[in-house]
Amino acid sequence: QVQLVDSGGDSVQAGGSLRLSCAASGYTYKFWCMGWFRQAPGKEREGVATIYTGSGTTHYADSVKGRFTISQDNAKNTLYLQINSLKPEDTAMYYCAADYFGDAYCHTRADFGYWGQGTQVTVSS
Repeated sequence: QVQLVDSGGDSVQAGGSLRLSCAASGYTYKFWCMGWFRQAPGKEREGVATIYTGSGTTHYADSVKGRFTISQDNAKNTLYLQINSLKPEDTAMYYCAADYFGDAYCHTRADFGYWGQGTQVTVSS
């Protein structure tokens, strides 16, 4: 059974950095699509970044390009999201997600079948 466990969220000041982690188990890690989403109170869930683990192809939302980096560690079966230059508007619950979407469709999908429990990021000004 696929399990995703998110961690790394914290309360930080604007301009700071965080690295979120998503430990995955129970699947064939190399050949699937993984992503990070976030949801702020009163707002819709937003896709932040995706990576197709077979090729390493990444995509980012325009709002985070240049500040967020999604990466994978195959040996540890772990997905990461490095967040730099944090802004108050980055405050949200962050979730990792995964599914067996192909490389060409990974960044276009939001209907992932597997989700982490979420990790809270709070940025103060």
